[in-house]
Amino acid sequence: MKLVIGNQNYSTWSMRPWLFASYHDLDIEVEKLSLNNLSAIQKRFAHGKVPVLIDGSLEIWDSMAILEYLSETYPDTRGWPQEASARAVARSVSAEMHSSFQALRAELPMNCRKYFPGYRLSNTAMEDVRRIQQIWNFCREKYGGSGPWLFGRFGIADSMYAPVVMRFRSMDVKLDRVSQEYCLAVRECETVKKWLVEASSEAEIVDADEIDHPSVALS
Repeated sequence: MKLVIGNQNYSTWSMRPWLFASYHDLDIEVEKLSLNNLSAIQKRFAHGKVPVLIDGSLEIWDSMAILEYLSETYPDTRGWPQEASARAVARSVSAEMHSSFQALRAELPMNCRKYFPGYRLSNTAMEDVRRIQQIWNFCREKYGGSGPWLFGRFGIADSMYAPVVMRFRSMDVKLDRVSQEYCLAVRECETVKKWLVEASSEAEIVDADEIDHPSVALS
């Protein structure tokens, strides 16, 4: 099985299945392709996007579909909570992350190498930030008692929201206590630290994912 990803500094969608597979130490080969060379991606994969999971002759694209497939293929990972109501909520918040928060995505692309002091989001993007905090508070308070993750145990929902934590890491955004604690748990995760090390080792610039704002390097 092979997981094809894009630049780790920028590719939020790649981070999600990579994090899940790496956290659970799944035996999956990783191949990295440049987001600056989409023509090469288009030649190899009909939809021209990453990530893609290749399992024999099967190609699976879209982060959520890949996460579902990995969870089903490796049931010990328990990607979704076992309890029915928690599982339904985990699917709901993951689907919301998949389809929403367009202003935040547009105004603050993930950039694991940079911090943007004084960067300010629009009111619309700040509404996205407030909604994300609402989700995190609800999940942590209702389902997170058994551990530091959204539903206690690391799962698909955490993989979906980890890139948001990376976005917040790059800016001056005020978060409530529960959200700050959750962000710290994500940043202190050894698998996330490994992603950040690999992202920081990349030298390539993807202009479309850069912000025209003064920045300092993140260690």
